[in-house]
Amino acid sequence: MKKVNYKDVGGECPEDCKKLRFKPLIAEKSGAPNFYMRLFEIAPGGNTPRHYHEWEHEVFVVKGEGKIVLEGREEKLVEGDAIYVESMELHQFVNTGEAELILICVIPKPEHD
Repeated sequence: MKKVNYKDVGGECPEDCKKLRFKPLIAEKSGAPNFYMRLFEIAPGGNTPRHYHEWEHEVFVVKGEGKIVLEGREEKLVEGDAIYVESMELHQFVNTGEAELILICVIPKPEHD
């Protein structure tokens, strides 16, 4: 069993992001064999990079409001929403609210680890 508090995990901002802290909660150092869990804290007006990747992921909106920008459309996000992003689906998360947008994201363990 491994346990971590999100307050003890350092935050970083990936390339092409704005007002974002990315915290790998359960990742390579935890020894998790199948899935990784990450926390995104996006300040008002902030966003993740617009990107796609080979793996699917699931996202849960813990707090705040925003939108997910997809190819050709946008969907509003509010606290309590769960999102499934398909493999190779272009996407970006944007905080459109006045408070922090907090997301939990689960992905399959990357093959390179």
